[in-house]
Amino acid sequence: MSILSRFLRRDTPEPHGAVETLLRERNIAFEVHHHPPAFSAQHLAACEHVPGKMVAKVVIAFADERMLMLVLPATANVNLMKLAEATETEHVRVARENEFAAVFADCEVGAMPPFGNLYDLPVLVDRSLAEDEQILFQAGTHTDTIRMTYADFADVVHPRVADLASRTPCLPYR
Repeated sequence: MSILSRFLRRDTPEPHGAVETLLRERNIAFEVHHHPPAFSAQHLAACEHVPGKMVAKVVIAFADERMLMLVLPATANVNLMKLAEATETEHVRVARENEFAAVFADCEVGAMPPFGNLYDLPVLVDRSLAEDEQILFQAGTHTDTIRMTYADFADVVHPRVADLASRTPCLPYR
């Protein structure tokens, strides 16, 4: 299914439902926001009027053919050398959408929430994101986000924190 057809279909279950259910079961405070479509993490930050360093973007990668979920601030890019060091592997690469879309069948492509535990994927979080009090992330669609404390996120997901990112100056979305 193409990105556009997934976006236009509204008869599918709400993807953020699994995340919301998990958070409610654990009595964790969170906010769901609805906004105009945002197809990049920096655009999402602009739509939500928050700094890009607070937005948790998901990048799917492979380390020796093992799929991983990486969670970084919107203002950062994956540094493959750091990822190889963090995973103690030689062969790392960023996954292509066609390699992971089926794993996240309940989400619009590119809008996966950072809850790898819901998809049986190990989660690695960039150290700088772990320093934020609150994080905001896509909730399975390009129009819905969830905001919660990083501490609660870490308690639910149990990510491994590592240095994964290269910081690049990012201009605000216009």
